[in-house]
Amino acid sequence: MAEKKRRKASASKARALSLHIGLNTVNASDYGGWTGPLASCEFDANDMATLARAQGLQAGVLLTKKCTRANTLAGIRGAAKSLRAGDLFFLTYSGHGGQVPDVTGDEADKQDETWCLYDGQLIDDELYFELSRFAAGVRILVLSDSCHSGTVTRARPPMTDIVLSTGRSKMMPIEVGRRVYAQHQSFYDKLQNDIAKTAGKASVADPDAVLSNLSVSSGRISAIVRKFKAAVILISGCQDNQTSMDGDQNGAFTGRLLQVWNLGAYQGNYASFHAAIRAGMSAAQTPNLYLLGNVSAFVAQRPFTV
Repeated sequence: MAEKKRRKASASKARALSLHIGLNTVNASDYGGWTGPLASCEFDANDMATLARAQGLQAGVLLTKKCTRANTLAGIRGAAKSLRAGDLFFLTYSGHGGQVPDVTGDEADKQDETWCLYDGQLIDDELYFELSRFAAGVRILVLSDSCHSGTVTRARPPMTDIVLSTGRSKMMPIEVGRRVYAQHQSFYDKLQNDIAKTAGKASVADPDAVLSNLSVSSGRISAIVRKFKAAVILISGCQDNQTSMDGDQNGAFTGRLLQVWNLGAYQGNYASFHAAIRAGMSAAQTPNLYLLGNVSAFVAQRPFTV
């Protein structure tokens, strides 16, 4: 009888998986000769994995050369297949953010934002589509320490506005982005079109546009949310007219987050967690909080609660 109760309790306990991605460089041959050297991103990924394990999550880590498109997508898809209502998926990214021209017509500024993985970029359309495949009731927390932030306009700011006199920006230079797209245009165009076809509509709404400063009552938001089964909290490292900054041991965003978390002493909810992180950062980099799906109960939880 006791064993039966134990098995039942074990079966009902929420599962929690996490994936932590950190790139200190990218592969030059896939980025027009650019390697995008950074210093703190592997530290960020390892530190977030340590935090996750301390909270009872089963954590996976991808560092630099292991941060391929295939490995990243496999990690996300594996979690989507195994998690059910009430379970938690925690995804972190630390590295460069970039852009490719939007060919499916879903972006007002005609640019899709990207995560710069080792052998190619992960387009935000892809990220939204992969997250939309999680089962109803799964909680998804995404922390992005890069310039992967956005609003409806999503115009890229001038470099002079975002690069401080000291420190390294996590934004792929505009010139590099143009070169990379020119060399791999057929791949990125086909990728966007394939996603749109798979989604069964002319264009796929990306997470930044959905999670931006649009009215929740707008027709576009309502239509997307009705089809989005999981509950998502996305905290990005900066506003759309800023960039996330690298550091020697942690990125500015990740370092501040770990300081607020204070080895688990933090007891607030996700909303106050974001506010505390934001309050302690420079005006040149102010993290954003985005919500998607039925997140009211999720947002009220203590961060990283399994």
